[in-house]
Amino acid sequence: MEKITAVIIDDMLDAREVLAADLAKHCPEVEIIGQAESVVSGAKLLRSTQPDLIFLDILMGDGTGFDLLDIFPNMDAKLIFITATDEFAIKAFRFAAIDYLLKPLNTQQLKEAVQKAKEQITTSPESISLLKETINNPGQLPSRISLHAQDKISVVAIDQIVRCESDGNNTIFVLEDGEKIFVTKTLKSYDVMLSEHRFKRVHQSHLINIHFIQEYVRKEGGYLKMRNGDIVPVSVRKKAEVIEMLDRI
Repeated sequence: MEKITAVIIDDMLDAREVLAADLAKHCPEVEIIGQAESVVSGAKLLRSTQPDLIFLDILMGDGTGFDLLDIFPNMDAKLIFITATDEFAIKAFRFAAIDYLLKPLNTQQLKEAVQKAKEQITTSPESISLLKETINNPGQLPSRISLHAQDKISVVAIDQIVRCESDGNNTIFVLEDGEKIFVTKTLKSYDVMLSEHRFKRVHQSHLINIHFIQEYVRKEGGYLKMRNGDIVPVSVRKKAEVIEMLDRI
């Protein structure tokens, strides 16, 4: 079993002890090489160690996890944030595509987060920036979204997404400039995330940005022509909803 070195940075001693015990029991491949309780002690710890993985609390007594990351902008370690915050913070993590654990910790979520950290590339500075921006502006909808492809992480403006298309358990994002990004996540998850951004599920396999609709064509069962020229079918079940939606635009 290949070992993964990790550190825990959290201002609550109980939380650190519980996480360390859960990792020892359920993720024996993770070796804890240090713990810290603040931004300052965390910075000292990271200067003396080079962990593969960091479990990082967002809110600490002398600052935030973001303050610590600002000190190490080129850090190679993978990140799993720990938070006890509200539903908006959870939304921010989803848009930034960054793993997080909610207090009190859930064993299955812990195992899944560690497994994903082992498989995925290092968290990008752009994703961290997006997470920080979203959490710091709780009254605003996120304007960008982080998309994890197999070999890179792309942070794109939501208003540049023309449509999303299902490909099994994966999703293809089509952008305004013609770029296509293949993401290993289901279309259903993005349907939920983007519903407040004027995206509409018009077919089992298609989620579209209403802003890019050029016209609805009634023939051949009904389909949408997007401004980039793409043709998107409309399911029989969604046809009445689409027509009513277009009447309101």
